[in-house]
Amino acid sequence: MLSEAKDTSELMIDLAYASVYFGDPDMAEEVDELETRLSDLVHEMRAVCVLAARSPRDADAMASVLQVVGAIERMGNAAVDIGRIVTRRLGIPRALVADLSAAEEISHRVRVREGSQMAHRGLADLELPVEVGMTVVAIRREHDWITDVEGDQVLVPGDVLFLQGTAAGIAELRALAGAPEWAPPQLDEEPAVSDLDRAIDVLVEMKNISEVAVGLAYSALVLRDHGLAAEVSHLEDRLDEMQERLELWVLRAAHERVDPSPLRGLVHLAQAAEEIGDAAQQMVWLVEEGEELHPVLALALGDADEVVVRVPVAAGSPAAGRSLAQLRLETETGFYLLAIRRGGRYLYRPRPNVVLQAGDELIATGPDEGHHLLAELGGYELIEDEETGEDELLPSGSRR
Repeated sequence: MLSEAKDTSELMIDLAYASVYFGDPDMAEEVDELETRLSDLVHEMRAVCVLAARSPRDADAMASVLQVVGAIERMGNAAVDIGRIVTRRLGIPRALVADLSAAEEISHRVRVREGSQMAHRGLADLELPVEVGMTVVAIRREHDWITDVEGDQVLVPGDVLFLQGTAAGIAELRALAGAPEWAPPQLDEEPAVSDLDRAIDVLVEMKNISEVAVGLAYSALVLRDHGLAAEVSHLEDRLDEMQERLELWVLRAAHERVDPSPLRGLVHLAQAAEEIGDAAQQMVWLVEEGEELHPVLALALGDADEVVVRVPVAAGSPAAGRSLAQLRLETETGFYLLAIRRGGRYLYRPRPNVVLQAGDELIATGPDEGHHLLAELGGYELIEDEETGEDELLPSGSRR
């Protein structure tokens, strides 16, 4: 249930931001329906935790599960707030929709054409996260929505896919679907920088940071890493500061407008992004305070649709000495790089011009099927331990 709740909350956030980007109230209403599923899961998990706590030690361990459950519920609620910007028509400036195209992870929508390479094929066969760096988060088939997307799902002509990932894979994705070329929405002109422009830039950055904070928080829990937990708290502090600046700029922009009502959506989006950051900090508090973590947390979070992995970079490996822009990790492996551990410090959300060095450790999240590709770039083979069933990294060429 914990694994499903994590995946559901992340799907809700993806669909909510996509509903804003595409102005699609149907997607926003789907977020409300997913909230019902998430609420049921949260209620059941809380009941299980209460039943399982038969001693003070059990209670301490189960408290950590309840802490994470509460954080996941907060993220789902934030997603609902984002979706209501569309359903209640609170207003979003066109400039924000254009700027969302430059976010680090973007949403995209494409229709599957008859005769295309996607038609009548299963998602697992297409390996989209590895091939194009994008993951299908939902499918609209005529008037029905499919949100529990599995690898054995066969695509049929007319399906509308909603995906999340890197913009670099959009051209190849559309070619696979038989769709025409696409250009992201842009403004007709480049006006002088205003308070509204500054607010929009900050909001896109808040979206990026809040999503990174969630990824790092799950990483900190799975890896029990105090350094990652500290980075999450630092990011949450930044989100607080950015929200305060954004509110000031929105108020200034409202003063210049005859009708300031279209700006309400900006304030709601900022509040939602900050709430997602708060939820991430709520999870890592467990690591920071040295609380006992129940084993179910690592098991459940490792069994989610996207796994958190740590891959070192070996000397002489394909990744050593190359920049992230050259490696194109998202499109080549399907993994999104959350942070690099270098010399005891973390570089979170590293930029494309960062050059990887031997001894670096990559903290990344993505589909399990791309794990071996990421390991190969780092100079390792991913081997399943026959005794424990867990994955193990061995230096390339060390097996005979």
